[in-house]
Amino acid sequence: MRLLSFCVSLLFVASLLPGFMHMILAICHCPQVVVTMMMVVGMMMVVVVVGMIMVVVVSLSLSLPVCMAAHGRYAQKLLTDLFSNYTNALRPVEDTDHVINVTLQITLSQIIDMDERNQILTTYLWIRQVWTDAYLTWRPEDYDGLDTIRIPSSYVWRPDIVLYNSADDQFSSAMETNVVIDYNGQIMWDQPAITKSSCSVDVAYFPFDVQQCRLTFGSWTHNGNQMDLVNALDTADLADFVPNVEWEVLGMPAKKNVILYGCCSEPYPDITYTLNLKRRSSFYIFNLLIPCMMISFLAPLGFYLPADSGEKVSLGVTVLLALTVFQLLVAESMPPSESVPLIGKYYIATMTMITASTALTIFIMNIHHCGPEARPVPEWAQCFILHYLARICFVYEVGENCLSGSSTRKQGPSESPPAHDNTSGPKWDVNGQVWGGRGGEDEVGEPVKLRDWKEDLFVSIDHSEEEGAAGGCGGKGEGEPGGGGGFTEGKKGVGGAGVESRGAGLGGGGEGGGAWETQCVWQHQGLRRNIDYIANCYQDQRAAQRRIGEWRKVAKVLDRFFMWLFFIMVFLMSILIMGKAI
Repeated sequence: MRLLSFCVSLLFVASLLPGFMHMILAICHCPQVVVTMMMVVGMMMVVVVVGMIMVVVVSLSLSLPVCMAAHGRYAQKLLTDLFSNYTNALRPVEDTDHVINVTLQITLSQIIDMDERNQILTTYLWIRQVWTDAYLTWRPEDYDGLDTIRIPSSYVWRPDIVLYNSADDQFSSAMETNVVIDYNGQIMWDQPAITKSSCSVDVAYFPFDVQQCRLTFGSWTHNGNQMDLVNALDTADLADFVPNVEWEVLGMPAKKNVILYGCCSEPYPDITYTLNLKRRSSFYIFNLLIPCMMISFLAPLGFYLPADSGEKVSLGVTVLLALTVFQLLVAESMPPSESVPLIGKYYIATMTMITASTALTIFIMNIHHCGPEARPVPEWAQCFILHYLARICFVYEVGENCLSGSSTRKQGPSESPPAHDNTSGPKWDVNGQVWGGRGGEDEVGEPVKLRDWKEDLFVSIDHSEEEGAAGGCGGKGEGEPGGGGGFTEGKKGVGGAGVESRGAGLGGGGEGGGAWETQCVWQHQGLRRNIDYIANCYQDQRAAQRRIGEWRKVAKVLDRFFMWLFFIMVFLMSILIMGKAI
């Protein structure tokens, strides 16, 4: 104030200087004196202006610390006055029948962890609680306009609001922060906290699941007649939420509940925040599903693998072991519950399919490696598998027409039509034709022409050597007269009754002729037995080869059928599991 009066005085003096100068000029008319006086007056005016500026700056610099010192002094006085007779152990109400209203607001800052196996959700929250303390009010005019103070929260009464479904074993995740007190008694307490809450995790649709985790806040000791909870907002504040790499937050609505517990008759209000989470499934698709699908498509290819390679069963077992490893990875991260996750169902279905394919592969390989002792293919199998199913699965022999199913190969000159095993009598090929022990029809219905092959089979005996030689039958050669008589060449049918009559030129005695005839018949019978044995062995071998070929074709058709069947099953299962991601 003194500085301000000094400044006003200087201004008053400066305003009188021009009038004083005019008086001097009127008295003395000397020009030099006038000029000198003007210079003096100008210098005095400059000094006055500079002094005024310095006075204003000094006054402003001194006034600010004075005000701050005044506020600090009044804040200390206010704190002493407020808490001189205050206690934080009782509810701050003037009447004990009054209800204190606490406004609760939650801000979700971050999802730290979601432990599905232990069913614990860890979050970072900002909790704001607002209530009115009837004993912490003052008039700002009495304290130099001070209307707000900030003090430690332990000085005032605080509502005992806790997280009902807390899973924290220490209960010390909240931070002790200051409270803001207004002159009308309203207290605002902002408290950051890392909470661990129990969350019922449903993994039925893992990894395309949506979880709902509830956070319930309420007073632990005060009932609804003493303290009431009010929602500040209908939902939690998500403006400062840090996105999570695994979970997407769909919303966090708030709902007030009033519950009557069995222990007490008073109502207990609480506010429940439901956190809706959707799992980001890209990680699991590229690391669990796509490798499983690729491995699953290898299982049907085991049927396409040749049976003689010896790797059909090994491929199925290898694929089964690979899927077992993936199944164990999923089982380690899931909670042990009766609800089987969707990806687990897919793995189980795929492993069951691969197990069935391996078992069918062993069965088909047993059919493929049927030996000569195998029975013929049944009629129904020939009709259904070799005729209809082979066309459906596009299985044809080399040179076989895919439209008509008939063979277009040309038979060679040495090939004979197939014969059944149930024909009686020995059968063999003679001069390119099939012969049996008796007349009849072959397997294609054509009669066997006995005379044709009889005319082509000759047994010639040369008598040019001496009688009694090895292989000889006695007598002279054909056409020689006299001596032992001549022998006319005869044709011996293997299936005939004996040797044809000789020529009339036989001149020997009866005993010699009978011995010769007996020896020749005996040799012919031995030759016939040898030919019968060779023909039977050859025919048995041909029949066994035909049976083996038919069974191998049956195995090939079954391989193709099950290959297409399992390909369709794997494709449908993959479509169903990927459809959940859309």
